[in-house]
Amino acid sequence: MTQDAYIYDAIRSPRGKGRKDGSLHQVTALDLSSEMLNTIKDRNDLDATQVEDVIWGNVTQVGEQGACLARSAVLNSDLGEQLPGISINRFCASGLEAVNLGAAQVKAGVGSAYISGGVEMMGRVPMGSDGGAIAADPTLAMKSYFVPQGISADIIATEYGFTRDECDAYAVESQRRAAKAWDENRFERSIAPVKDRNGLTILDHDEYLRRGTDMQSLGALKPAFKEQGEVMPGFDAVALLKYPHLERINHVHHAGNSSGIVDGSAAVLIGSKEFGERNGLTPRARIKSMAKIGTDPTINLTGPVPVTEKILREIGMEIGDIDLFEVNEAFAAVVLRFMQAFDVDQEKVNVNGGAIAMGHPLGATGAMLISHLLDEMERADKETGLATLCVAAGMGSATILERV
Repeated sequence: MTQDAYIYDAIRSPRGKGRKDGSLHQVTALDLSSEMLNTIKDRNDLDATQVEDVIWGNVTQVGEQGACLARSAVLNSDLGEQLPGISINRFCASGLEAVNLGAAQVKAGVGSAYISGGVEMMGRVPMGSDGGAIAADPTLAMKSYFVPQGISADIIATEYGFTRDECDAYAVESQRRAAKAWDENRFERSIAPVKDRNGLTILDHDEYLRRGTDMQSLGALKPAFKEQGEVMPGFDAVALLKYPHLERINHVHHAGNSSGIVDGSAAVLIGSKEFGERNGLTPRARIKSMAKIGTDPTINLTGPVPVTEKILREIGMEIGDIDLFEVNEAFAAVVLRFMQAFDVDQEKVNVNGGAIAMGHPLGATGAMLISHLLDEMERADKETGLATLCVAAGMGSATILERV
């Protein structure tokens, strides 16, 4: 017998620049994670003995982010040693997968509540510093036609006909929407300002946001992946072996229309109906459905399309039944392809901007999408929303929320 899983709270930190001069650079992954856990506890007057587990997404699990950071964060928090923790890694979808795993266990009756989320301190623990066979082992890399994600994004643009101007225009709109969202306090309910050990606020806004971005400023940027594609190590040649119908790869992505390297964390409180009733909590949404899928590992960023097809098929819904979409802005072409595939109006997609404007802290972004989706569903009085991400190595992840 299954039961419904509800979201009772969803918070996120502001995103820091992910550089040595960024406001969060002196904050460790441990400190930021435990601060998010404490905020969830305090905001909901939570008795942690009623929580079954902390499921924490984190991609680069080395150094301060290694050795089961989830358990370390629990021990560093006010939740108590009786609460376990598990760190998971589904690359960019780790935070969303943490939410989905928590929801699945609530649905199955394995515990009545979970805290799910994730963290990535990209300025402190560099992306890719964990190595990994998909890129580092030539046996697998050659077999899977491995190319870096920037090349994959440019393959999508080439395959589906997205120009540099179209990608730049999307990026400009993301910046405009994010700035408007901050100006109108649309993130007010979900933002948990980061404080130091003396209780002083370090960061209370998304630091990466670049107001005033326009087509002219983006037009001055050089393609970020052209050299590694065409010169050394020549990944375009690898891509063309896989996709010989393409005459060449058009390199249209750069720092301005790709997701930002940032620091950040997010947490979501998930529980059963009975858990909420026992604790006097009102659910904000029901987790209606969850899905994941494997896709082509070379083009690798197209996952949001087939995983959305899968989740809608499994639940008997159509794309028109979804009121709002959060599609992670890993690169502009990823979202352009999603809208093209489903003929979705851009007014329904990433209404308050996305990772191009505010950044993509890998292990946390999926949980951040949940907070964005909830906030906008409530603000705009919408009933149903879908969050989805492309995932490295060719995967996709998706979750459908329904307001209650």
